[in-house]
Formats: sequence, structure tokens, C-alpha cells
Amino acid sequence: MNDAGQGLNPREALLRAGAFGAWAGGHGGGPEVALLVPVGTAAELHLSLEALKGQGMQASLVLPTRLTQQAPELLQEATLAGHELSGRGDPTGLALLEAVASQPVTTWDARDLPWLALKVLAEQGVSPLPRPVARPEPGQTLELQPSELTTRLTALRQSGYRPVPLRQLPGLRRAHGHDLALLIYRGLVEDRFARALGVIDLTQRADGVMRIAPLDHAPAPLPLAPGTPTAELHLHSPRIVGLASRGALGAYRAYQRSLRDVAQALEVMPELQEAQAVFAVTLFHAPLAQSGFTLLELPAARAHWYALGFRLIRLMYGTARTPSEGKPKMAWMRREAFLERYGR
Repeated sequence: MNDAGQGLNPREALLRAGAFGAWAGGHGGGPEVALLVPVGTAAELHLSLEALKGQGMQASLVLPTRLTQQAPELLQEATLAGHELSGRGDPTGLALLEAVASQPVTTWDARDLPWLALKVLAEQGVSPLPRPVARPEPGQTLELQPSELTTRLTALRQSGYRPVPLRQLPGLRRAHGHDLALLIYRGLVEDRFARALGVIDLTQRADGVMRIAPLDHAPAPLPLAPGTPTAELHLHSPRIVGLASRGALGAYRAYQRSLRDVAQALEVMPELQEAQAVFAVTLFHAPLAQSGFTLLELPAARAHWYALGFRLIRLMYGTARTPSEGKPKMAWMRREAFLERYGR
């Protein structure tokens, strides 16, 4: 299972829109991420249970029904340890899996399953699992192989994530049509924009919200020579929306911490060594002004287009909260001043 937008076919599109009661994900404002561990053999199941026990974590174990014959005692052990069991492959043995494991199985890996099998499962109250993302994201689903659990779980914890079984994901909800629309929007607009601009993601931490793009020029109205290298800040829209929905203060603190991520990137990333200034075009310019940035007015036509773009983002990400400022401005700071304020 790979991340969204790549090679989306009609079948996958229907699942992303909620066919057969497919799950979408949870709330994006916390550190939780749903952990799926695909296991195919008794040895892999044993390895997974030991690794999860060593980390003190629980997960959704995605396994075939044949393990009811090959490792019934391990299935019982998984249930006693608090793990959620999800199915994969031929669903014929669903009832036996539930009986042997002593827990209901309500989710199934929809990959490679015939449409009829998905329909039969839905009639029994079993829904398709969410499609995992390629890298951890708050409120989303991450798939880790049994052999990489120990290393990856340690890294996740150090990054501020809290892996949980899918059923424990806060705000877990069914997929619907808007999820598909958002997936298409990201692929057609945000992903293309990021590739074209060479945007660098600085969201390795669970509460990281910043991305940065190195530029070989200084766009107006920056008071710099046009050929001056600069760096443009961009927010990770889903994360900042999720954080803001839980409280403005938490979002503001995450923003401030992320500015320190930017400072570190300026110091260590080769692409950013020549940048002489950091800037952002934003509606939330008052907090930046309080953080040492200088505000600049945009030309009226350019401000209008930015405002339309920000309105589209709010529409796509489902936030009804109106920004405190309705007119976008440019906020900027020279490299030296930024590093002095937010560097180590």
C-alpha cells in the first residue's frame, strides 16, 4: 500500500470515497497514527508480537485466516495483549478466525479482493482498511513490516508519534466523497506545486508544520536585488488545520517550534546555504510580526489571487474557521536575524 494519488484506478477511487464502509482515518491534530502490521506466517506473527511487546505498543495485525490452523495460540496471545486483528486474503474463514482469536474482526485488507468478496464482507459488518500513507502522518494509517518494527517504532516515538491500533485512532471515521476530492486536489495541485518548486518537507516530527522552498531570486516586494537567493515558507495544510481544530494555542506553539526546524534546515541543507532571506505569503501575518518578521503589502492583483488560493485550501481541508486577517501579506526576515532568533 503506497501513498495517495499515484495510479488511482476506479476501484481504488470508490474505496477512497467510502464504498463498502471503507475507513478513512482519524483526527489530524494529535500524535496518534494507526499502525498496521501485515503478517503471513506464524513466524512473522511471533516476531511481531515480540517486537510490539518490547516497545510496549499495540497494533492492528493484518493476517490470513489460515493462521487459525497454523498458530491458534499466537492469535489468542495477540488478543490478550490488546492487539486488533484484521483480515487479509480469502475471507472464507472469517467466522473461524473470530472464534479462535476470541475477538470480532471488523476490518479487512481490500487489496486484490474481488468486488463480490468486499460486498460479502460488508454484509457481515467488515469494512475495508484505510489505505496507508508512505510516511507517518497524524491521524493516518502506517504499515510496517514485522522485520522493521523495532527500529521504526523507536524512530516514531522519538519523533513524537503514538502508534495505536486502528480502532483506537481518535476521531476514526468512514471515508466519503470529499476524501476522494481531496486526494485528487492534492495530486493535481499541491503535489505538482511542491515538485515544481522543489519544496523540502520539514515535518519529520509529529507536530511539525513547515515546508520550505529554495528560490534563486527575491520576488517582489522583498527589498532585495531580484537575483538574491531566498527561501519561501509553506505550511503543511492538513497538519495545521488539525492542530488548529484542537486549539489556536497548540497550533501557534507548533508553528513556533517549526520555525526552529527551518533554522536548522538553513544551517545544514546544501540547497539553502545561499538563501539570504526567509519569507512567507500568508493570512496569519500578525503572529509572524510578533515573531520578528517584517510585513510587506502585496500588489492588489497578487493579493487577490493569493486570497482565492487560501480560500480554496480552507474549502478542501474543511476548516470553517475564518482567518484573523482577510488580506494576505508578505512576511520576511533576513537570514542572519532569523538564525539568531531561531537557531541553536
